Amino acid sequence: MELRAETWVPAPLDEVFPFFADAGNLQALTPPWLRFSVRTAGPIEMREGTRIDYRIRVHGVPIRWQSVIARWQPPHLFVDEQSKGPYRRWVHTHRFIEERGGTRLFDDVQFELYVTRLAAPLVTRDLRSVFSYRHDVLQRRFSGTGPYVAPAILISA
Repeated sequence: MELRAETWVPAPLDEVFPFFADAGNLQALTPPWLRFSVRTAGPIEMREGTRIDYRIRVHGVPIRWQSVIARWQPPHLFVDEQSKGPYRRWVHTHRFIEERGGTRLFDDVQFELYVTRLAAPLVTRDLRSVFSYRHDVLQRRFSGTGPYVAPAILISA
């Protein structure tokens, strides 16, 4: 399956990318209902090969998650891949492009579920909520006096 999300914020790339380069900001980008926490001691140096451990709760069930930074190309791109966690496969590509005096952020996630197809609608609903929350946080964080732009989120099989 694939998730594609797109957000534009009225802030320059040299302000937006460093926010993402700080793993401590992941908690701010994750909805409170997931009870997300970074378990790796900080500060975390982001680079290819960096491993980061997290803990989340999905519908009350505690889950450990570990990701590895597979590609690190500041300030335009990085890729994190789940090495342990709730998905059979999770590859999240983050892209950043300067545009119209701000920054357009693209999230492309390729994922496969361990669970049956019957659970796919619940998982896609949850992912849509997570990325909508992320969009709203970014809008508030970087909005200044710029316009609010609605999220573009697409999940396909």
